[in-house]
Amino acid sequence: MTSPAPRLFPQISIMPDASSLDIANLPRHIAIIMDGNGRWARERGLPRVMGHKAGARTVQETVRTARELGIGALTLYAFSTENWQRPPQEVKTLMGLLKTYLQSELEKLLQQDIRLCCLGEMAKLPRDVRQVLGEVIDKTAGAQGMTLNLALSYGSRDELVRAMQRLASKCAAGEFDASAITEEMVSRQLDTAGQPDPDLIIRTGGEYRLSNFLLWQASYAEIYVTETMWPDFSREVFYEAIRNFQQRQRRFGRTGEQTPARLATT
Repeated sequence: MTSPAPRLFPQISIMPDASSLDIANLPRHIAIIMDGNGRWARERGLPRVMGHKAGARTVQETVRTARELGIGALTLYAFSTENWQRPPQEVKTLMGLLKTYLQSELEKLLQQDIRLCCLGEMAKLPRDVRQVLGEVIDKTAGAQGMTLNLALSYGSRDELVRAMQRLASKCAAGEFDASAITEEMVSRQLDTAGQPDPDLIIRTGGEYRLSNFLLWQASYAEIYVTETMWPDFSREVFYEAIRNFQQRQRRFGRTGEQTPARLATT
C-alpha cells in the first residue's frame, strides 16, 4: 500500500474545544521557534518559498489563537542572525513576506488590541521593511490586550553582547560599579525588557535545540517539541503544548516536596 501524498496546504479542521485547558493557569508568555517550512515544502516537491508562504498563514492563526486564549505575550522566532547566511533570493523572499504580513495585519492587530514589538537588530533589516515595521510598532504601541514579539535579525548571543556593551558603557561613565550589576539590571538591557520571561517555549519540526533563542530568558522555561512542521501547526497542536505545560511541576530549583501545589504549574 502506498503512502498518501503529503498535503499541499495546512489542513483546515473544526476548531478544537479549549475547555480542556485550565484557563486560570495559562502561560503568561509563550515563545515559538517556527521550524520546518523548508522541509514541509520539500516533502511536497515544492520550492522553499511555498513553505514560507504556508508558514505565514500559520502565524496569523497562531496569533489569533493566543489572543483568544488571553496569553499576555507571544514571541515568534521569525528570522535569526544566522539566517542572513541563506541564499540571497530566499532572504529577499522572507523579507518580502514579512513586509506583506505587516501591511496586511495592522488593522487586525489594532482590532485585537495587540501591541507589536521587535526583538533583534532592526537596523539590519532592509529599509522598506524597517519603515513598515516601525509604523506598525508605533501605531500599536498603546495596545494592551497582548504583546506580539517578532524576533527579527535576532540572536540571543548578539542580544547579550549588546546588553553587556550598554552596561559596560554605563560603568565607564561612572553610573555604577561593575560589582553592583545584578540579574535584574541585565534583564533591563535585553530586547524583552519589561516583559515576563517565557513560561513555555514551543519548537516545531522535531529538532531538540534552542538555536540561539532567548538563552537568558529561557532559564526556567518549559520546552515542548513537536514533530509537526510549522505550516501544519494547528490550534490542536497549540492546545496540546499548553496542556502538556499545565501537567508539569515547575520547581525552580526546589524539590517536589518543597513546591506548593499552586506552584506546580505556575
